[in-house]
Amino acid sequence: MQPVQFGLDTFGDVPTRDDGEVMSHPEAIRQVVDEAVVADELGVDVIALGEHHRPEYAVSSPDTVLAGIATRTSRIRLASGVTVLSSDDPVRVFQRFATVDALSNGRAEVILGRGSFTESFPLFGYDLADYDVLFEEKIALFAKLLEEKPVTWSGTTRAALDNADVFPKTANGLRTWVGVGGSPQSVIRTAQYGLPLMLAIIGGQPERFLPYMDLYRRAADQLGTVAHPVGVHSPGFVADTDEEAAEIVWPHMKVIRDRIGALRGWPPIQRHEFQSEIEHGSQYIGSPETVARKMAKTISSLGVGRFDLIYTAGTVPASARLRNVELYGSKVLPMVKDILANAKADGSVAA
Repeated sequence: MQPVQFGLDTFGDVPTRDDGEVMSHPEAIRQVVDEAVVADELGVDVIALGEHHRPEYAVSSPDTVLAGIATRTSRIRLASGVTVLSSDDPVRVFQRFATVDALSNGRAEVILGRGSFTESFPLFGYDLADYDVLFEEKIALFAKLLEEKPVTWSGTTRAALDNADVFPKTANGLRTWVGVGGSPQSVIRTAQYGLPLMLAIIGGQPERFLPYMDLYRRAADQLGTVAHPVGVHSPGFVADTDEEAAEIVWPHMKVIRDRIGALRGWPPIQRHEFQSEIEHGSQYIGSPETVARKMAKTISSLGVGRFDLIYTAGTVPASARLRNVELYGSKVLPMVKDILANAKADGSVAA
């Protein structure tokens, strides 16, 4: 079995400076680059940047920021998390990430998704009524582009291609995942194209996603494709103590959670709900020891091949965010690896 990979994910949340003022979008983008450099130095395997088109987030073009990170790092893999393929053009997405792959000497990855927010659809002239067909057609085209051969394709969502060749080519192919939030049909579609599955587990007990992982493997077997090691990404934050981590995150997370909740008809989140998610759900918030133990439990119970921590939460101060990255790379990851290695040695975790 391949070793588990560990990543850090962000949507480019706009943080506050030490003086309490909210950063500008340009400052926030540079902050993400600085955090990626630290993650690279500390041995984190992947940095993933999500695409959003809202004022709370600075990253609307993950591939552009990843290109900047590529020039300042040497080993960390560079991923989107996710690229909203439905409101983009598959040819341009492939070209942009193939370019990042060249700049980074083969470290680029793209995670394709339908998007949990919908701002990109009207922004780029797409009708939300076409939400499903847009992704269906565009992922079909993207799967052809991954072969890096001339493409003939036709559909209803963009102009047809007739033996069209797309450049630049990559040296060794473009690693491509599909991000899924919990739709069985999306899991089956991922298996249909033989692509790796990245599950967004942002609430509730992680074990409830075991049926989706089983579905992915069964679907791949029946369709004659490859079932790759599954990845998960979940929110978290590391500080020196459990109490400090929770106190740092809570006020900032509540603001952004209630703002999103108002759009979706959710009631305001209460502190006891937040604490319950830390103790029993999918919030990996606490000291290095606490976060490491919880991550190791999830990795073992689900049998995943990659775990990404969504390490930013609203306007959490930039200095605390950077400390979070440092603790994750220097403290949490060595502990998780030791826990998993010891568990495997005494037979408590399946290989």
